Amino acid sequence: MTITIGVHSSNPSLYHLYHLTRLGLARDALAPLGEDVVFRPYTDGVRTGELLSRGVIDFGGTGSTPPVTAQAAGHDIVYAAVSAPRPEHGALLVPEDSPVRTVAGLRGGTVHLAIGSWQTHLIAKALDDAGLSYADDITAVRGGEDSEELLRTGAITAWVAQGAALAAARRTGGLRTLIRTGDVITDRSVFFTRREFAESRPDVVEALIRALRGADDWAAAHPRRAAEIAAADLGGPVDDWETALRALPWRIEPVTDAFLAEQQEAADIFHRTGFIDRPVTVAHARAGARADRTA
Repeated sequence: MTITIGVHSSNPSLYHLYHLTRLGLARDALAPLGEDVVFRPYTDGVRTGELLSRGVIDFGGTGSTPPVTAQAAGHDIVYAAVSAPRPEHGALLVPEDSPVRTVAGLRGGTVHLAIGSWQTHLIAKALDDAGLSYADDITAVRGGEDSEELLRTGAITAWVAQGAALAAARRTGGLRTLIRTGDVITDRSVFFTRREFAESRPDVVEALIRALRGADDWAAAHPRRAAEIAAADLGGPVDDWETALRALPWRIEPVTDAFLAEQQEAADIFHRTGFIDRPVTVAHARAGARADRTA
């Protein structure tokens, strides 16, 4: 059997496992699987649930939002593991001289973010905590390479930045952190698979989690080399990548009731604001739980 691991640049653990394997630095980590292993690169982590359901990949990872939207779309997924919280992974930035001083000040504004990613969870919960609505009180626009420039020129109200882009923006100066990610959500990496694979091959799932832990250990011990790999592949200064990677916890943890409660809170907010069109019971995405495609 060939095991296909989905990989995209927004999931640091999977990204570095892929590149370590490609560079010949982590072959032994995948050897215990006793299977042929291939990686399937793709660009949009939001598609992970669909790719799992179609059998294009067997295992994937994203931030907190895509598993919830996958369940809402009827994909029968199972959580496998999560990262430790990543409080410094991202931030909502405004210009230094912006009159916006609290989340309530975002009302009526335009916010650039990676829609459908963990950034949606961040903004939706921050607004909900302030008594505002993601659907009604801001204009959420998919961010791009021009987001920082648009923010600096006042064309948009706020921008969610992460990773090396956040490090670069802070290094340049002139911007202020309105929301630190860790003040609103735990912002974990989330690893999941389809139910059939999780329940028929739990040994493989466990071996994959061990391989991810090995990749995390390597990245934590070699942040400069990890930054060089990311900069060569994705662009940007090595120093900014190193700053970003040093801020990550590089630790994989089991799925807990507390994590499922975090996800359920997100799912409830998403449904209340219309980001997903039906309620989701997050606990159904646990191995051995009742699969339910209608709730």
